[in-house]
Amino acid sequence: MFRRDLRPDSWFFSFLVGSLSRSLFAFAALAKNQTSKGFAPVTIETSRHMYEYVATALDWWHADRYCEQRFAQLLVEPRGSEQASFSKLLHSHHIRGSVWLNERDGVLHKPKRRRNHIVPVLVFGDKTDTKYVKVLSDFPALPAVTACAHLQWDTRTQEIATVFSYAVPAFINEFQLRGFVDEEGFVRFALIVHEHHSPYLPVFRADGQWHHFCVTWQQENGTWAIYADGKRRASASGLCAVGSAPQAIYGQGTFIIGQDQDSLGGSFKEKESFSGNITDLHIWQKVLSMEQIEKVRSCWVVEQDLVFRWSSNTLEIESTVQEVTAQFLCPGPVEECRVFEIGSNGFSYTSCLQTLPFICLYRKDAYWQLKKAHVESSHSLVSRVNTLAERTVIPESIFTSDVQDMNLSVALGALDVLATVLKEGETPVLESSDLLSVLQLLKQVSDVEVQEGEEPKMLEQLGQYYVEVTELILEEQNIGTWSSVSQVIRGPMAVVELCDRMVSLLAPLLTAGRTKITVQHGNVGMEVRKLELGRQLSNEAYLVQTPEKDSYDLIEVPAEEMQRLKARGLHSVVVKNMWFGYSSLQRCLSSTVNTAVFQDMAASDGGQKYLNTVVGTAVISAALLSDYQEISMSVRYHLQHHVQDLSNTPVGPICAFWNFSLSPDAGGMWSTAGCSVVTSLPGSTTCFCNHTTNFAVLLQVYNMQRTTKEELTLQTLTFIGCGVSFCALIVTFVLFLAVGVPKSERTTVHKNLIFALAAAEALLMFSELAKTNQVVCFMITAFLHLFFMAAFSWMLVEGLLLWSKVVAVNMSEDKRMKFYYVTGWGFPVVIVAVTLATSFDKYVADTHCWLNIQTNVIWAFVGPVLFILAVNTFVLFRVVMVTVSSARRRSKMLTPNSSLENQIGIQIWATAKPILVLLPVLGLTWVCGVLVHLSVIWAYVFIVLNSLQGLYIFLVYAVYNSEVRNAIQRMKDKKKALSFTNCSHPINYLSSPRNTTSWETGKPSVAESTLSSPVQKDPPVKNITNKGNFGAKIPMGISSIMSPERPAVDLTAFKCSGF
Repeated sequence: MFRRDLRPDSWFFSFLVGSLSRSLFAFAALAKNQTSKGFAPVTIETSRHMYEYVATALDWWHADRYCEQRFAQLLVEPRGSEQASFSKLLHSHHIRGSVWLNERDGVLHKPKRRRNHIVPVLVFGDKTDTKYVKVLSDFPALPAVTACAHLQWDTRTQEIATVFSYAVPAFINEFQLRGFVDEEGFVRFALIVHEHHSPYLPVFRADGQWHHFCVTWQQENGTWAIYADGKRRASASGLCAVGSAPQAIYGQGTFIIGQDQDSLGGSFKEKESFSGNITDLHIWQKVLSMEQIEKVRSCWVVEQDLVFRWSSNTLEIESTVQEVTAQFLCPGPVEECRVFEIGSNGFSYTSCLQTLPFICLYRKDAYWQLKKAHVESSHSLVSRVNTLAERTVIPESIFTSDVQDMNLSVALGALDVLATVLKEGETPVLESSDLLSVLQLLKQVSDVEVQEGEEPKMLEQLGQYYVEVTELILEEQNIGTWSSVSQVIRGPMAVVELCDRMVSLLAPLLTAGRTKITVQHGNVGMEVRKLELGRQLSNEAYLVQTPEKDSYDLIEVPAEEMQRLKARGLHSVVVKNMWFGYSSLQRCLSSTVNTAVFQDMAASDGGQKYLNTVVGTAVISAALLSDYQEISMSVRYHLQHHVQDLSNTPVGPICAFWNFSLSPDAGGMWSTAGCSVVTSLPGSTTCFCNHTTNFAVLLQVYNMQRTTKEELTLQTLTFIGCGVSFCALIVTFVLFLAVGVPKSERTTVHKNLIFALAAAEALLMFSELAKTNQVVCFMITAFLHLFFMAAFSWMLVEGLLLWSKVVAVNMSEDKRMKFYYVTGWGFPVVIVAVTLATSFDKYVADTHCWLNIQTNVIWAFVGPVLFILAVNTFVLFRVVMVTVSSARRRSKMLTPNSSLENQIGIQIWATAKPILVLLPVLGLTWVCGVLVHLSVIWAYVFIVLNSLQGLYIFLVYAVYNSEVRNAIQRMKDKKKALSFTNCSHPINYLSSPRNTTSWETGKPSVAESTLSSPVQKDPPVKNITNKGNFGAKIPMGISSIMSPERPAVDLTAFKCSGF
């Protein structure tokens, strides 16, 4: 049980040995109780669940493990309405007393079991002024400090004893802990800092047992606390100099264990010396939390801000102080666990280490699937394994009670035999019961309690066998078997969870001389390594050579993340990695992909049709541990695509991780939260995730609906059409500015629409050139988003302006223009700004400079566009209705005797004319976009209509616009007038019959109001009657004769001529 470095002959050492022996015997008795045979579990069936009552009393941890190894879970706390009925159900089966409960939302974070710990113990005999131990460590200044240790107190004396003292030249009693046994049988502690003394307060009973203590102090307010056996026993503030600024504990002092220093490093007194046993003294330059103190109590060392670690090499031991190396049974957790009182229908709490009966809870479908697998089993694998091992390695029934805690040698032998049988190949496809039995054995092995000092080679060999067995059961011929037991094991990722437990067992093998352990067999690999956070930090990668030649998978922790950990005060971390190559695991996981979720993300441009989503890569994982606690941080991973039957099929990569908390009954599901694609190549994908877990790349499979030639043709048409439209829009914009088109609401709206559309099409033409530069591509995307949104917003304004001509709007022109500007430019700016603020990392697509259609970002464009198109469609419908009605009335008034064919022709023209005139400015040609996925023909129609939108605007609103033509004619007339050699007749120009309009006011000038011409006025009605049709001199504004109470609908807001 222990080995002695120095032969002790004192009473204290005998007491130490006896105490350890009693603890170990008690633990052995508990283990025997856990594995006892002969009890018959009581099975209770309800409509949804199966309950198995186990009468053997176990502590909470072992009860939980018992159920978990049988693919069940410890009884979950019944809900309020179910408590009474459940209690009656148990009573009906003669079940009484208390049983363990697993809380619904609670997770027990404490260590799950007690463990043996090999440690040097200092044995201080009778009180003397010579026995001491000096700590060989240079202490820094300590603005905060925590000191923890295990000790046994000598109960034979009530004199004051000094546990430790720290002295510096300025203060001999700089930091000291001392205590004594009071008359009531309690050990009282007092803390001294800067020679200021706290009161003596009781902390634990003087019962001669091992106790754990921690003392903390911090400079701010002189706050201090004393903990014993995981609980705070005393605390206060003010343990510092009064009337002056608080000071830190000075550094570079002398730390003595077992004596009070009356001078620096000496002048000891017998009556103040310590007598007893002490071990595991650690000192930190910070105040530990309650949870950290509990970890230290359970023999785990908190690495962060540790300034002294317990070790014989760092101690100067006086010759009369006895030192032994002993196997020490660490205290278990003090956490209390929930208990269901069957008789009273109530709940209570008790120590998790107490032994109680318990109930295992099965899902009903899982239970009967287990039963079915057992009944249909031939037990060939089980019998061959047990025959080869000459003992029962795997029980024939997965419901057997003979599931016990394994030690290292038993686990090693069991996996060795199992791997041998699986490799023989006589059982190429595992039966359901065989797979469940293997998984049950893997659960037991992953729960092996590795004791300190056990042979490292055995543990590493265990890891080799574990990986080998895992790889063998994941071979592709077993995919049907995995699917058949999915209800029992809660999905195929159960094996990944088991491997994660196994890789954790390899962490104790890491030493200063061996900082990395890698185990790999075929398609399964695991690695654990210790990283020292020194001065030079670089990316830390786990690289796996894949079966394909010259290809690899890797996952790495970026150097900036390592720097962040270092800034938190960590000196080292442990990294766990696992890798599962393409096998039956991925095929099973592909069937669990939530198609509805990922289909929403699979936007198509019409050239491809979404089919399904598959897991197309290996599964790779990373986890970082500090002080045995997981730290979340960002990682990058690069995975090769391994879906051979999709080599000629287009796929879209999605970076995802397995989230065990989603759909827990199914064992979890894939999620993309916090993950994004960095680069994607035809054969591999690189991803970034802001957390650590199990990762893969999901491939969205598409069916090609266009050939490469068609794609090239569409791209060429787009570029040519956008180029022509851009030139046409620029010419139109220049004409509006240069020729003196009268200023009005409609021309202002036209100019803003033209500018926004021209800018968007210019950026679109050159966006392909920016794909290689991430920053430029991001900026191009943002401006494309802005200008296309602005173009559509001004299209909406065009519709609102038109509506104001159809429906009376009580708003002045100035207010209307302010509203139009806010709508046309303010609305797009707000949308783009909000999108960038909320989805900055997911804004740009992976393969081109446009919004990311794989996320909800695309709706920041599609949503407003659909709204605008819906509004403008309604406006156009209303305009057509009014126009047709006006044309019908006018036709009846002016040509009452016209033929039916002539009237139908007039109405058809009245319907078609506003549609043709208004389509380009209302953006309704974009409605064709929703039909693109139906056929490549619609893709051609969509591209032709929208890429030539600018040319259409140029023709309708420049070439055939009467206002533009009149303005050009005025310019020509002015030029002719100025060319006259006799400049003494300026009145000739002012008397011109052409209509000139002020740019500033949009109203006729004084001369114009005085001098009229036939061109200015609408033709008289009789001319219309005589002609019988719409002559060239009739304004193309589709004037209509309305009733007196309603003005005529004058669409000169979109005035054109030539139709």
